[in-house]
Amino acid sequence: MKELDTVKLLCNYNNIPKGTVGCIVLEYDGTAFEVEFFDADGDTIDVLTTPAEYLEAVTLDDE
Repeated sequence: MKELDTVKLLCNYNNIPKGTVGCIVLEYDGTAFEVEFFDADGDTIDVLTTPAEYLEAVTLDDE
């Protein structure tokens, strides 16, 4: 995964539910990413430092 990749949460994290989609805005040495998470309307829910193991890269077909 790298900056600007679309990702989704593999588990609930910091009050954001599993499956929530976001965009990586910054990479921290491959172990964590700053991710902007969005709701179904495309509005930002939060921007969080998220461990890499909590994320899965998605393609447009997956969303």
